[in-house]
Amino acid sequence: MDTLVAPRIQCTRPDAVARLDEAAFSAFYSKTSRALWAYVYRVTGNAADADDIVQEAFCRLLRVGLEAGEEEWRRYLYRIASNLVVDRWRHRKRQEGDERAKKFAAPPESGRGDDADVARTFATLTSRERALLWLAYVEEESHEEIAASLGLGRRSIKVLLFRARRRLRDLLKSQGLIARA
Repeated sequence: MDTLVAPRIQCTRPDAVARLDEAAFSAFYSKTSRALWAYVYRVTGNAADADDIVQEAFCRLLRVGLEAGEEEWRRYLYRIASNLVVDRWRHRKRQEGDERAKKFAAPPESGRGDDADVARTFATLTSRERALLWLAYVEEESHEEIAASLGLGRRSIKVLLFRARRRLRDLLKSQGLIARA
C-alpha cells in the first residue's frame, strides 16, 4: 500500500456502477486506504486478508454510490470493512467447527460388537450434532465453550444438545442397541 493512487479495483460484480467520478474516488481512496488497511490488519492480523477486505469494502462502497460527503463515505467504508471482518471470522469459525466435527465422523476401524455399532450410528448424525455431543460429553466443555468452538449462540447450545441426544437415542433404539422405554 505504498502508492496513494487509486488502483484499478477488481469488483466481484461487473455490473457495479460508481456514482462517484474517478477524480473524487481517487482523492477519497488516497485519504482513506492506508488508514483502513491498517485498521483491518490490526483486527485480522493478516496482510492478505487486509488487502482482500479493503478491496471488497471499496467495491461495496462504489456499488452503493452514496451521494454524501467524504465523512459519510469514510464512516460507511469502515462499517463495511468491519462487517467483512466479522463475516470472515464467522466463516472461519464455521469451517473450524466442521473440520473438528469431521475428525469424529468415521467409526473406529478396529472394533467389534456394540461399540462399533454405536460408532456407526454416531457417524450417521449430522456433523453439527456429532460435534455438539462430542464436545459436551467427551471433551466435557461448557455450553459457552461449545458455542465459541462451533460459532453458535450460547443460548442455543442447550436446545441443540437436547435435540442431538434425542436423535442419537432414537437411532440407537431403532437399531436395537438400547432398550425401548
